[in-house]
Amino acid sequence: MSDLSLSLTRRNFLATTAAASAVGLLPGALFAATEDNSIRPFRIHVPEEALTDLRRRLAGTRWPARETVSDQSQGVPLAKLQPLVRYWQKGYDWRKVEKRLNALPQFMTKIDGLDIQFAHIRSRHENALPLIITHGWPGSIMELLKIIGPLTDPTAYGGRAEDAFHLVLPSMPGYGFSAKPQSTGWGPERIGRAWDVLMKRLGYKRYVSQGGDWGSVIADAMGRQAPAGLLGIHVNMPATVPADVAKALNNGEPAPAGLSAVEKAAFDSLNHLYKKGGGYAAMMVTRPQTLGYALEDSPVGLAAFFYDKFSEWTYSGGDADKAFTKDEMLDDISLYWFTKTATSSAQLYWENNNNNFNVVEQKTTEISVPVAVTVFPGEIYRAPKSWTERAYPKLIYFNEVDKGGHFASWEQPELFSVEMRAAFRTLR
Repeated sequence: MSDLSLSLTRRNFLATTAAASAVGLLPGALFAATEDNSIRPFRIHVPEEALTDLRRRLAGTRWPARETVSDQSQGVPLAKLQPLVRYWQKGYDWRKVEKRLNALPQFMTKIDGLDIQFAHIRSRHENALPLIITHGWPGSIMELLKIIGPLTDPTAYGGRAEDAFHLVLPSMPGYGFSAKPQSTGWGPERIGRAWDVLMKRLGYKRYVSQGGDWGSVIADAMGRQAPAGLLGIHVNMPATVPADVAKALNNGEPAPAGLSAVEKAAFDSLNHLYKKGGGYAAMMVTRPQTLGYALEDSPVGLAAFFYDKFSEWTYSGGDADKAFTKDEMLDDISLYWFTKTATSSAQLYWENNNNNFNVVEQKTTEISVPVAVTVFPGEIYRAPKSWTERAYPKLIYFNEVDKGGHFASWEQPELFSVEMRAAFRTLR
């Protein structure tokens, strides 16, 4: 982040450090006793010259020829991306995003040698349940902003005071304003251990964890680790694919015999991902550095790469503009651009090249804490209840909703918040 000017503020600092002071040295052999455990206030300011450089690059875009098909089978249509880029260059205001983020209590703390940036929003309601939520790719803290109000102050959104949460929203290593790993080893297991350190450093002895996309993988990892105080997890991209189904998908074989209609629909969705929709991941799993040269040099390349997923993974019929506003998409894309995290975020795929949907590879049956699952209809695949019950022996909550997709908290914040209240109600 050497190209970013970062200043500090005392906003909400005293309350957070007071909570942290009740915690002693970091647990576990991973963390050196001499590590700086302090929690520092954090504020965002992108230099004006970085905004000028972005607009210059956008103005000089060398556009490809129009696709030769009438659908999106070749990727993002030129007619979809060009209006977004024109707005990014001439109408979009990054300073509004900074103001919104800087209104939150944001902090930085070093865990296992790496600076982790996070927002920490405490509820005004007594006995609120501490909840750490992990974003995914190509998401960021931007996909979580709409749920802050409903989760921390449920009475203002039709909920009950006893359903309130204290929220901790970290940026994963190599994402957003968290530091970029300088060596290998920062996979989901290590991140999960770091999140437990973070929660205890903030003074929370009991808490729950939630995630979608990579956040689901990290929440699952925490469930396997089962640190003291972790009451349970909720995921909205569960790993439920049985071994025989995974084998058929990997080998390009027909669906195993005996699948129900719901299971066959899940197989078909995954089969599409394996055959036509997984190219993005194949690049990041095998060549994140090579990919990064393009995405970190071309803002339009970055926007196209992300817009493709915003269209495919939302409950929008393949049209990202029906799920998000231009500003919402560009808030997230700009965050990656200004932090130069296209490469470092892709490295997480290289670190963890397991299939994040498969039961065997994700070891879901080893999770020993209670598990809650919500299935959103626009998810990459709709996890059948039958698979979910076998994958998570500690399943305490399962619900299928009728709106939203992969970016559930971003697309349907009120519905997502209702699900969080219901999922964790019995664990308070």
